[in-house]
Order: sequence, then C-alpha cells, then structure tokens
Amino acid sequence: MSEKESYARDRVSFGVIASAAVLVLIVIVGIFVYVSRDDSGSGGNKAAVAASSGGEGFAAPDVDILGRRVDIPKNSAGQPLPQDPTKQRRPSDGDWLTAAPEGTTAPHGWQRVYGASVPFSTSDGPTRLEDGLAVGYSHTPQGAVLAAAQITYRLNARPADRDLYVRQVRVSAQQIAAYDKALSQDKLPEQQPEKVTKYFVASDAFKVENYADDLAIIQLATRGPVVDGKQLWAALRLVMIWDAGDWRLKPATSNNSQTAYVESLNGWTKW
Repeated sequence: MSEKESYARDRVSFGVIASAAVLVLIVIVGIFVYVSRDDSGSGGNKAAVAASSGGEGFAAPDVDILGRRVDIPKNSAGQPLPQDPTKQRRPSDGDWLTAAPEGTTAPHGWQRVYGASVPFSTSDGPTRLEDGLAVGYSHTPQGAVLAAAQITYRLNARPADRDLYVRQVRVSAQQIAAYDKALSQDKLPEQQPEKVTKYFVASDAFKVENYADDLAIIQLATRGPVVDGKQLWAALRLVMIWDAGDWRLKPATSNNSQTAYVESLNGWTKW
C-alpha cells in the first residue's frame, strides 16, 4: 500500500458517518499546519492541476452523505450564478454581520466541485471562474464567508493545486517554498479520492466573529456526531484577508487546533 493510500485510509477510519462528516475540518487544519511548519507528511502524486472539464449548466442533482441536495455542475470547477449586487448587505443594515448570502438555499446554491460541497450565491459571489478558480467575492462579511468555504474545501479536495494555493491563500515566501518542497517530494495528492471527498459536506451555519475592511474572522459549523443524544457541530475558525480586490485565506501558522465542538447553533447564521 502506498503512503498516499494509507493517508486516505486513515483519514476515513472514523467508523460512522456522523463522526466522519467533520473529517473536512481535520484535513483543512492538517494541510495548512503541514505547509507552514514544513514537517514530513503523507504521500501523494506530483501534480500539475489539469484544466477544468465540461461546459456550462448542470447535470442531474445528487444528495450528500447527510441526505441533502447538492448540484453537479458540468464544469468540474463549478458554475457561478447570475448576480444581483443590490441584494448585498450594507454596513448600515442591522443584519450586516448576521445575514446569509442570497441563493445558497435555492437549487445550485451548493455545488459539488472536485468532490467537495461548496456554496455559490446570487448576491456576493463568486462571480466568475479564472483558470478554474472561483473568484470575485463581494467586499462584505457574506463575501468573506463564501470565499472561506470555497477556498478551504477546494484546496483540501485538491491539495496539489498550486495555482489555488498561491493565488487564493495569503502565504509567505517561506510557506510557498515549503509547499513546493512537498509537491516535489510527492507529499500532496492531486485529487483526493471519492471515499475522502464525500465527507467534505456543506457546513450548516457560520458566524462572523470580527469584521473590518481588510480582515474577517469567521467560523464554519459542520454537523458532527450525536453524543448522549445531543447533536454536536465542529466549528472551524478561519481568517480571511482582503487583498488585491478579493478575499484570500490566511492559513494557520501553528499546530494548535482551530476547531472546537459546539452544542448549539444559537447565535449562528444558517445558510
């Protein structure tokens, strides 16, 4: 068994779907901590990201492992939706930090992109694809949340997507050097297998902890296990930076966990 196969096997060995549904949170932290501290990691293939396949529109919808609708774009990189910027929140609105972006609860609002479920809005982006990357998020809390979910899930589905890492993650020269070293040593898979990506499910809710024009701190809550009859969610904290006209992800720079279990979504915004 190759190192990459062992890596994928270990990541899905939680036993029950309820626990495995939070797998994405563990993988997200693992990738960014690995890159920033330049540890040895699990194996993978040397990867050059392939061009997006398919055209426009959608194939028949599917359901995720929790039984929720997820749409299948004909373009493997996703299908941006028509935008209505007048639906964007303004700082003077009472729900500036708590409103959900428009369109995510409608058909095509969650799409399976490289195996992962990612959100597309009709108000706050992404507005377009550039070289297979989803770009064009509004300069709002809602745009920051959408970008956070898109970038983290896409990169974890395709860890060796260097273009995504360099263009949509706010990384230092040292982090890029560590990432390139991992690529050269075949430590990052080009595409995670379906037995891994099927657990990259849509988050149930989000929370904007802090917001300014240049930085947003948000959390995503993904459904986790039921313990003693009580539903738990895994909350992942992410930092987004407004840079060159779009939101970019600031990766974790330590091995401290960015996740915690919460027992209620009171005070959170559901998509």
